[in-house]
Amino acid sequence: MIKRLTFLCLVGVAILAFWITPAQVTAQESAPGDTAAAAPTYDSAFIAAHTPQPPFNIVAKDAPNDAGGAINLTWDLSPDDYKSGEVKEYIILRGTSASGQFDTLGNATQGVSSFTDNQAEPGEKFYYKVAALNYEKVDYKYLWYADGESVVVGPVSSSAQWFNKGRFWVFISILFVCAAIIYFILGAKSGKTFYIRKIAGIDEVENAVGRATEMGKTIYYVPGINDMDDVQTLASMSILGRVSVIAAQNDTRIDVPVSRSLVMVTAREIVKEAYSKVGRPDSFQDEQVRYLTDDQFGYAAAIDGLFVREKPATVFLIGAFFAESLIMAETGNSIGAIQIAGTAMPAQLPFFVAACDYTLIGEELFAASAYLSREPKLLGSLKGQDMGKALFLIAIVVGIILQIFGVDFWRLFVVR
Repeated sequence: MIKRLTFLCLVGVAILAFWITPAQVTAQESAPGDTAAAAPTYDSAFIAAHTPQPPFNIVAKDAPNDAGGAINLTWDLSPDDYKSGEVKEYIILRGTSASGQFDTLGNATQGVSSFTDNQAEPGEKFYYKVAALNYEKVDYKYLWYADGESVVVGPVSSSAQWFNKGRFWVFISILFVCAAIIYFILGAKSGKTFYIRKIAGIDEVENAVGRATEMGKTIYYVPGINDMDDVQTLASMSILGRVSVIAAQNDTRIDVPVSRSLVMVTAREIVKEAYSKVGRPDSFQDEQVRYLTDDQFGYAAAIDGLFVREKPATVFLIGAFFAESLIMAETGNSIGAIQIAGTAMPAQLPFFVAACDYTLIGEELFAASAYLSREPKLLGSLKGQDMGKALFLIAIVVGIILQIFGVDFWRLFVVR
């Protein structure tokens, strides 16, 4: 009896299993790298019907105008890309042989037909293929996944180029500016005179020094707080040479307190040479150029103390200044000194304009050395750079006008 019951139960279970389980197939494709994805089952006909056609006309080329290490890929979109939802993205695969393993390099969104491989070692050959993907996800898990892979293209390798052709017109502009500088330098050496716009602050140097001479007071020249590796400090030293010559001619004491040891050495030699030029080498004293401190606000406090105690008639604040600019300028203003300031620090210019009598704004600081010395090389460089600026301004204005009227013929001059 027990044997009969057992046999009947087994037969019933078999019939029930056959009745409730339809014939189904499991999708073999799985998302690359998605180990957590579920393994749902879908009819093979459904997956085949939703497998996108692969992209075609795959082209892989070395990226131009670079130092190597990049390969550009382009392709024609899959015909199914234009069907809504049939292509979700493109996967770029890379291998070192046409028949070997291909690894996933990156992806591109639907409708995108280009990709740049920035991980290509220069000189190493690579093979590529692009796959169009279609899938469905729920909670970041793939319900099903299908792809259409393109043919393999390659081999292709990256290499460095000597020249960046995209900067051809920058090269032409540099040649133009250099030619203009050389032309004006040669013209200045031959005795030609060039017009340079007057700079009020520089024109007042002699009057400012003369005021200190008449009052019998000292001139203070502050060259900023940066070291000699700063171009503003170099420009300041050039102006210091001219101011020192005028002061030495008038037999007026000029003091140069500095915050850098190398600036102290340089400024001391400049002032000493100025006194020698006018035939008064014995009038120069080493303590006229003195080191105070490298600390920013300690330096500002020391300068303010000197201003308040000695009450100089003229103060020059020329060089690189930061938060201490208004502290110094306001103190000099409070003692009634005539102040000439100059800096290329945009954030400090408003303070100098407000507290000083004359201010060299931006590039006027660098033009001042040529303005004062009239040295041919400086004059030629100044005029040549002005020609370059004029050229760039004209190009910008012409480009804006052409764009306003929708004229794009200038693109013909772009070298690719």
